[in-house]
Formats: sequence, structure tokens, C-alpha cells
Amino acid sequence: MNSSHSSAASRSPHTFRTVFPVLALCWLAVFFDGMDVNIYGAVMPHMLDDSGLGLTPATAGTIGSWTTFGMLIGALTAGNLTDWLGRRLMLVTSVTLFSLGSAICAVAPGVGLFGAGRFVAGLGLGGLMPLCLAMVMEFAPPRRAALTTGLLMTSYHFGGMAATGLGLTLAPAAGWRWVFWAGVLPALVAVPLLLKLLPESPGVLLAHGERAKADAVADRYGLPRPTEVAAPAAGAAGRLTAIRALFRPESRWATPLLWLASFSGLLLVYGVSTWLPQMMRASGYGLNSSISFLMVINAGGIVGLLIAGRAADRFGAVRVSAIWFVLTAAGALLLKSQLPLGVTYAVVAVTGVFLFSAQVMVYAATNTVYRDSERAAGLGWVTGIGRTGAVVGPWLIGVLATNGNQSWGFTTFALAGLVGAVAIALVPLARRIGRSDAPAAPAPVAATVGLS
Repeated sequence: MNSSHSSAASRSPHTFRTVFPVLALCWLAVFFDGMDVNIYGAVMPHMLDDSGLGLTPATAGTIGSWTTFGMLIGALTAGNLTDWLGRRLMLVTSVTLFSLGSAICAVAPGVGLFGAGRFVAGLGLGGLMPLCLAMVMEFAPPRRAALTTGLLMTSYHFGGMAATGLGLTLAPAAGWRWVFWAGVLPALVAVPLLLKLLPESPGVLLAHGERAKADAVADRYGLPRPTEVAAPAAGAAGRLTAIRALFRPESRWATPLLWLASFSGLLLVYGVSTWLPQMMRASGYGLNSSISFLMVINAGGIVGLLIAGRAADRFGAVRVSAIWFVLTAAGALLLKSQLPLGVTYAVVAVTGVFLFSAQVMVYAATNTVYRDSERAAGLGWVTGIGRTGAVVGPWLIGVLATNGNQSWGFTTFALAGLVGAVAIALVPLARRIGRSDAPAAPAPVAATVGLS
């Protein structure tokens, strides 16, 4: 009894201040993620002008898809490796992989090795995002999951702006290869900090049988001590159990809708990140202006995430995501028109406000569908299946560009926004249908393990 009183007295309050170290470290990791993803789009016009490399619009789109195919594999396998390595070491591995991929790109003599480098980078990038999202959601203060997720994802867009800055300054002065050398910085900066300062997930520690360590981390950061139902099951059998749980009656219809919304959102995110500068250049804008649009849309993304996080905490992530997808579609259609430069900058910025946070709110919506023990698997599969959209987006716009139909890319983005809006808007209805299909709980005790 005395020990329980003393442990309770030593517990930290669960506030943003107590969990700030976790948020800050994940923010740094995702910053470098955003920088690496956007580097390719920021330097693509310079690479297309480099006759020695041999890059064409068709191969540029294919290489963009290799990157996101690597992300797909990384996202789907990170959960299994987390069972053995833990989330902290997996984050370190992810950062190391995409730094290595950037180094390969920097020395690549042709498109073959360059594409291999982007694939290696994709393996790391794909695993990092769901791990950081799961960590931040686990450590987030109560009723602040959407806001915390939005704050985390601002780092992606700051990273995108950093990549654009490198594309505007370093690439013209020193060549596009030096921009990829800058992509090696994460291994030098983030890896030591993650190893030294990032705690392991209490839920993962408990799943590994380390009860004392799990309780100690929970007490230090003001979290509830993890219980067996909140801990992800370990091993391959545990992963299969977690996947099956995504299709229990309460979530069996909501899960594919979340996947479709994520597919649409990531088609938009990676299609725009890869092709926006070249699409705007093909529309008649100058080289520097075309690259600058990538910085502007990422700046809009930062503002959008701050707005969306607060709005979602008040009105719900599903509602905000659906509205944001519709507004993204409207912005994409406007960009198809030939507008004055100043107006175009404004439309790009406003579109960025809605485009990126629409996808992030899909992630936040998983918090309302899945139980604690299912959250990591749910996020992993929502991001993993969504990565197929990230594969399709760069490839499809590359095909359109090869055939001289780059303007149809904006129509494609608008259609993706509408599909995403419909899919996420149907999630509450799907949950209600699932609850009606679920067998009635035989006793009040059984009801406590359902969705809250």
C-alpha cells in the first residue's frame, strides 16, 4: 500500500509540458522525413536539365513511385520489426535508412542507382511516420490527440520548406547532388538524440514483459500505467491478432473506408510533393517560381495543421477531414486555370492549408475507431495501404506528363480529393452499422473492452 502511494505521489502530471521531449524528438524525425520526401520534387527540374543523368518525365514518375513503393514496404513491415526492436530503435533504423538512401542518390551516375537510392530512402520513410504517430498519440494528453498530431505534422512541412530552400539556393549554385548530400544530415543529427533521449513506448515495454520499465516510463511522463489490453501483443501471432481485430464487427466497415481515404490523401500528398514544381513549369511559370510554389504549399500546410488540429478537437477529425478534402479538390481545379502569378501563389497557399491536413485528420480519425491495443496496427495499415496511393500518384502524373497532358494532373488531384471526402465522411455510418452487427455483450464486464 505504501509503495502504491509513493508511486502515485511521484507521478508527473499528464500535460503538454511533461510529454514535450517525446513530441520534440518525433517532430525532429518527421522534419527530416518531410525534407527527404520533398527534396526530389524540389530538384527535379534541375535533374531533368542534366543530360548526363538521363532522367526523363516518364522515368522521373517511375522513380517517384519506387520511393513510395519502398514506403509501402517499410510501413507494412515496421510493425513486425517493432515487436523485436522496439519503437525507439525502429525510429533510429528508419532515419538511418533514408539518410543512406540520400547518400546513394548523391553519388548515383545514372537513373538506375538513383532509383535504388530512392527506394532505400522509402524503406526508412515508410516506417518512420506510423511509428512517430503512434508514439505521439500514446503520449498525448487526454482529448488532445488531434491537436498533438497536427503539431507533429507541421514538422513535415517545415522539412518540405527546407528542401525547397535547398532546391532554390544550393542546387543552382553547387548542383542538385549537393542537395541530396544535405539529406545525410538526419543520421548525424537526429540519430544520436533519439538514442539518448527518446523513451520507449510503455505499451511495447509491457508487451516485452518489462513491467517495471513500462510503469517507470508511464510515471515519468504522466501516462496511465499500461494494462494488458492496452499493450500490443508481441510476435507474429500477435501481429496477426492485431490485424484481425481491425475487422471485428465494430470496425469491419470503417477500416476499408479509412484505407480508401488514406489512399486518396497520400495520392494527393506525394503527387503534389513530387510533381508540383514541374507541373507549374509546364504551365508557363518560370523555374524559380515553379520551385517556390512547393515552399508556399508547405507553408500553407503548416497553417492548415494548426487550424485542423484545434478544429478537430472541437468538431471531430472525421468532419474536418471531409471538409478539407472537398476544399482541396476546389483548389486543384483552380490551379488548372491560367491565373496571374500573385493569385496563383494565393491559391497554392490556401490549397496547402487543406491538402495536407485532410490526410493527417484521417490518421487522427483512427483514434475514434480502434482500441488502444489496435491503434499501432490500425495506423500502420491505414498508412501502409494509403502508400499505394503514394505509389500511384507520382507514377500517374508522370504518365500524363509523358503524353503532354500535365494539366490533367490537377483534375486527378481534384477527383482524389472528392473520393477522400466521401470515404472519410462515411466512417461514422460504418461504425454504427458495425455496432448493430456486433453481438450483444452478455454482461457489463464484457462491455468495458469495447470501443470507448
